[in-house]
Amino acid sequence: MDIIIKSFNRPFYLDRCISSINKYVSGAFRIKVLDDGTPEQYLDKIRKKHPNVEILFSDNYERKIKAIKENLLTGKSVNGFEIPTKFWYDNVKNASDYVIVTEDDVWFTQSINVDELSQEAKNLNINLIKLGWLGNEKDMDDLIINSISKNLESAQPKDLLLFSKKLMQAFFYNQYKFYTILYKLGKVNHFTQLKFWALNSILMGFYKKEYWLEIWKDMDGKVDEKRQLINASLFYKKNKNNPNFISKLKLEAMKTTFQSSATNSYHEYGFDFDVNRFNHLINEAWLKDEFDAMENFPKDFSIEYFKRFISDTINFSEFEKWANRFRKQYEIMGCKTE
Repeated sequence: MDIIIKSFNRPFYLDRCISSINKYVSGAFRIKVLDDGTPEQYLDKIRKKHPNVEILFSDNYERKIKAIKENLLTGKSVNGFEIPTKFWYDNVKNASDYVIVTEDDVWFTQSINVDELSQEAKNLNINLIKLGWLGNEKDMDDLIINSISKNLESAQPKDLLLFSKKLMQAFFYNQYKFYTILYKLGKVNHFTQLKFWALNSILMGFYKKEYWLEIWKDMDGKVDEKRQLINASLFYKKNKNNPNFISKLKLEAMKTTFQSSATNSYHEYGFDFDVNRFNHLINEAWLKDEFDAMENFPKDFSIEYFKRFISDTINFSEFEKWANRFRKQYEIMGCKTE
């Protein structure tokens, strides 16, 4: 089975991700890294440390490398909105029938066996097994949860509005004021669209390949989350009588960071903090074997540990403000960010 890791310029997290797979994942699997611009010297170290990993490069790779260098020289922002979705899609299309698709800043914290999960997914007609949910138990109130095996529960969403393709587009993008009309009629509220995330898992999903491809089709070089949820809802509508269509582990097995990002593009909060400069400093320390990729594992790196490597160059209080803002937006949604 293929475990696919989307990666960009954070080898210290990529190292942690791969190490956690080797520690906690059993069964017959291959690890493939789909890299979009991590400088070669860092990937050389990843190859030496993890010889079982295959690294593939996006069409953007060389251009992103140049952008990183230019950022370090002049401060020019790296365009984080240039996303290699076709690269991801083509590789998943050629992957195993069941696949885990994750990112470099995500890691395993509990044991799973991919052979067992693949067999259970096949026997129980499961399209998505959620391996992690950011500690967000609040969303479970909108699900019908039933035990279906020793390790798995079905997680069937309740009361989703399932329309035709045109109406789903109108609902998510408020075309023809469709969402506004439903809101005024009391049929939806500010949380209604969020309920559709029950059908998707960008970072922590064990997927039947067919379903992942359906969710990610027509992305056109950007991660359009509304488009993903539309695609997921249309596929789910055809399969809504399958009570096991979406399932989850009984025990959460993956975590991610709430104090790091690949670029500034999605997290411009107005603080005097450059994510790219931060990543470069940690990358270099990691390359020299000064930064331990498993520090504080299975929790995220401690903020004081980061301080050792950045405080001479970066205003640490500005980083703390940035990280607190980053973290807060997920805590509001019910995620546990410690």
